[in-house]
Amino acid sequence: MTDTGFVPNAESRLVDNILHFSRALRKAGVPVGTSQVISAVSAVAEAGFTTRADFFFALRATLVSRPEHLETFSQVFAMFWRDPEFLEKMMRSALPLLQTIEQAEQTPKPAQRRAAEALWERENSSEPPSERELLEVDAKLSWSSSELLQHQDFEQMSGTEMAEALQVLKSFRFPAPKLKSRRFSASLLGSRLDAPAMLRRSLRRGGEFDKLLLKKPKARPANLVVICDISGSMATYARVMMHFLHMLSWAQGSGWGHVHGFTFGTRLTNITRALRHRDIDLSLAALGKDAPDWRGGTRIGEALYRFNRDWSRRVLGQGAVVLLITDGLERGDTSQLGQEAARLARSCRRLIWLNPLLRYESFVPKAKGIRALLPVVDALHSCHSLNAISDMATALESPNEKLKMLDLLRKTSEP
Repeated sequence: MTDTGFVPNAESRLVDNILHFSRALRKAGVPVGTSQVISAVSAVAEAGFTTRADFFFALRATLVSRPEHLETFSQVFAMFWRDPEFLEKMMRSALPLLQTIEQAEQTPKPAQRRAAEALWERENSSEPPSERELLEVDAKLSWSSSELLQHQDFEQMSGTEMAEALQVLKSFRFPAPKLKSRRFSASLLGSRLDAPAMLRRSLRRGGEFDKLLLKKPKARPANLVVICDISGSMATYARVMMHFLHMLSWAQGSGWGHVHGFTFGTRLTNITRALRHRDIDLSLAALGKDAPDWRGGTRIGEALYRFNRDWSRRVLGQGAVVLLITDGLERGDTSQLGQEAARLARSCRRLIWLNPLLRYESFVPKAKGIRALLPVVDALHSCHSLNAISDMATALESPNEKLKMLDLLRKTSEP
C-alpha cells in the first residue's frame, strides 16, 4: 500500500470492516486471498466511496475473480453493509432464510442463504478473532479429518461436514470415453487413404500424385445422461448427486459432450435446463420448481418407460453413457421395470447403476426391483461417500461387469 500513498488510520474501522467482509466472503464460498484484501483496501483508498455504488464496484473488482461468485458477493455485500437494525433482526430470528417467510419482499434471493450463514457465524461468535488463521496441532496419534470425511456416509454427515464434502466434490474429475465418429482428420499414421485430399493436392501439380495422404477417424466426446431417484429413501444422496451433476455440467475440460439430467420419484422430470445456471443455488431453486415429487414415492419402471418413450431418441442417439442412481426399491410393477431397463441398456453405450445400499458389506439383492435391474446393467457401484464417487472413474473405464451381477444374483439362491 506504500505505492498508492495510502496509510490507513489506526482509529478508522474501515480496514477492519473490509477484512471482516473478506472473511465473510470466504465463509460463503468465495475464494479471497490476502493479496486481494490488500488490493481492495488500496482500491477503496484511491477511488473513494462517495457513493455506495463506487464502494461496491471497487470491492467487487478486487475480491471476485470468477463470474459464478458475483451473485454471492452481491448478497454478502447487501447484508454486511446494511444498517445495524437489519443485522439485529437477522440475529433475533436466527437465520430467517431457513424458516417460512411470509412477506413477499423477504423472499431469499440466490446465494443469499450462504451469505446469511457466513454473516451469522461471525455475528454469533463471542470470541475475538484470532491473530493467526492457521493453528499448529500435533496430529501424530489422530486421524486426519479429511481422510475420515472421504469414508463417511453422506447420511451420517453434519451440516458442516456436508458443506466440506461438497467442496471436495468440486475437485473431482471423471474421464469421458472417446468415441470414433464418421468424420475423418488428416494423420501421418492414419489407417485409410485420403483420396479427396490427394486429388486437391494433384491439381496444383498438373495432375501428378507426389505424396500419399492418410486419414483417421475423429474422436468425439461421449454424452452423459444421469437419471436420479429423488424419493424419500434417496433424498440425501440425491442432493449430493445434484451437486455432482452440476459440477460435471460446468467443469472446464471435463471431456464430456452434452450432459443431460433427469429426476424421478412418482414422475420423470427433465432438469437439464435447470442445470444451465452457473450458480448452484439458482440451479437447486429451479430444480425444486421443476421436480415437485422430491421425497415422494418411487416408481422406477414407469419413470424409465417415460424416458424411453419421450427422451431416449433425443439424448441417446450418439452412444451416450447413462448413470442410473437409485436404490432399486420399486413400489410398482417389477416386470415393467425389467423390460424398460433392458430397453434402456440396448439404447445406450453403457448403463452404470449407482446404488447407495452397497455401503453394507452384507448386501444381498433380495428386493425384486434390484433383481430386475441386475441382469441388464453393465456396472454396479456405490455412491454413499466421497471415496465411492471417486471410484466411479474406474466404472467409466472398466469393461462390463456382468460376472459381478451374476454373482450377486447367486447369493439369493444359495441356502
